[in-house]
Amino acid sequence: MNKADAMGFVLAAVARLITGAQGHWKGVPPKAEQRIYFANHQSHLDWVLVWATLPADLRAQTRPIAAADYWTKTPLKHWITREVFRAVYVDRERKEGGGDPLAPLIAALEQGDSLVIFPEGTRGNTGMPQDFKSGIFRLARQFPGVQLIPCWIDNVQRVMPKGEVVPVPILCTVTFGAPCNLAADEPKATFLKRARDAVIALKPGGAA
Repeated sequence: MNKADAMGFVLAAVARLITGAQGHWKGVPPKAEQRIYFANHQSHLDWVLVWATLPADLRAQTRPIAAADYWTKTPLKHWITREVFRAVYVDRERKEGGGDPLAPLIAALEQGDSLVIFPEGTRGNTGMPQDFKSGIFRLARQFPGVQLIPCWIDNVQRVMPKGEVVPVPILCTVTFGAPCNLAADEPKATFLKRARDAVIALKPGGAA
């Protein structure tokens, strides 16, 4: 086991210790096949929690999307996200002449990786997902053979509230739903609403 693998084992164990990191597979089995897991976004720990709930064989092929400006800010954050999580870095703000912001995601999918993405783009603070941005529609259209799996992450915003740096031990869960792939000739607005609704439907106790 190399240094990065050992660190990954430790971080997964720590995440499960702090949060319980329970995964509930309600609509799909935890099978090692190419997928895009898309979830609500409320904390910097969101993708760590999803990653920690995946079985080891799924973790090995699943890469989270990470904001480059935040996760490359220090050498330690950069090393952990690059070497342990094999994160796909994205720029949160589109720059003029900066190229296609989805290019890193497309490259990862083309080489057979699975992804963890957050279609809202930025973290919400209302408890409900914001409207989904169009990126997930583009990926769904370009990679119709990749399963799109909705996920609801529960309680993680209480573990790492916005602006805090020290996690608080609280039981968290990730619920994985049934595939939500793009239907033939489905309009973008219809798909984005359906995908958001599929995430909300997994919230414990229903939508609020």
